[in-house]
Amino acid sequence: MEKRSYIKAGWVIDGTGGPVVDNILLEIVDGRFGEILPVAAVTDVDPAAVTDLSHCTLLPPLVDSHLHLFMSSSTDVKIRDRQLIAGCEELNPAIARHLHDLFSHGILGARDGGDRLGCAALFGARPEMHPQVALKVAGRAYYREGRYGGLIGRAVPVGESLVSAYLASEAVGDVVKVVNSGLNSLNVFAKETAPQFSEDELRDLVVAAEQRGHKVMVHANGKEPVRRAVAAGCHSIEHGYFMGEENLQLMAQKGTCWVPTVFTMKAFGLNIESTRTQSDAKVMQKTVEHQMQQLTLARQLGVNVALGTDAGSLGVLHGESMVEEMKLFKKVGYTLAETVHCATVAGAELLGLTDFCGIQEGAQATFLVSRGAPSQLPRKILYLDSIYVAGVPSKLYRKNPVKHVEEFNKSIKRDHAA
Repeated sequence: MEKRSYIKAGWVIDGTGGPVVDNILLEIVDGRFGEILPVAAVTDVDPAAVTDLSHCTLLPPLVDSHLHLFMSSSTDVKIRDRQLIAGCEELNPAIARHLHDLFSHGILGARDGGDRLGCAALFGARPEMHPQVALKVAGRAYYREGRYGGLIGRAVPVGESLVSAYLASEAVGDVVKVVNSGLNSLNVFAKETAPQFSEDELRDLVVAAEQRGHKVMVHANGKEPVRRAVAAGCHSIEHGYFMGEENLQLMAQKGTCWVPTVFTMKAFGLNIESTRTQSDAKVMQKTVEHQMQQLTLARQLGVNVALGTDAGSLGVLHGESMVEEMKLFKKVGYTLAETVHCATVAGAELLGLTDFCGIQEGAQATFLVSRGAPSQLPRKILYLDSIYVAGVPSKLYRKNPVKHVEEFNKSIKRDHAA
């Protein structure tokens, strides 16, 4: 027998990028959306079967397309130094806590960009893995020996090809991560670094990865590192600072996804005093402004953009930083509906999360409930009213996530013990 219920919503942002609609009745049949109609068009529904959320806005689950679960985002130098050398057993409690932080802010899908030991990938198979967060992991990223990347992966020795290193690896994640440039300079504006891999190497990797059913995500800043990755058919560009208009045009033509991670540089500037790195606040501010200009242009050109926070970076909190990144999207001209699309359906498509395809007929009825009108978003994501999973409110969600972290951890242990 079908299990049928109804939700009366004040406003719905469906995740497609289309306009916000109001006064909507959503039918839920066996955990999936049935008919979605204006309330005024429905006259034959038993009021007792309707949950009244007419004071709330509904939106799809959020997806953070770029983060690092092993890093804590702490501004304490000792903590940051320790997490860079710690083993997986030491890091696992932090990974579990960060997954719960994601869930508490409505982030039900995430892609981990790698760590040097592949701890996030190993944790994904453990019983502590959050049961309601769909996690995709890169495991250990590939970088050229002697270049930037040791923090998040494995070196490809000089003289060995990228694809041979990939094919020889036994520990492969859900996605392949490649580092094809250095970091942004914190004291020289728009400084670019040379690519780490050739276009042919990247193209060979894409072919091999696709044969295994994997996408290739590429850390790349600067014109040539990005150009090579896009031309080679890599699936997403991570960061993409100072890549220029020609690369954005090429990405629009080829359908390459861009994950711009704007807030991470802003957060670094806000926390400059807690670092030991020689840096210039004005340079970082200019870098943020330039990235926002590129994001404005990406919207105009029709580039496929997915929202990622780089959570775990200095001052970039797991969960909360999603709101900060969304604010920056709105600031450069994305409408609320477009911003939500980038933060939900676009990310789900990039990660291959087919259950998170928006609020539409036939889709899994998993969604967020934000008290109040859409005008209060994205701020109200910090205080969600509830999270529905497959048509019912999640018992794991609490309105005060900090207070209930310990309770959550105990409940997970009990469930797996049973």
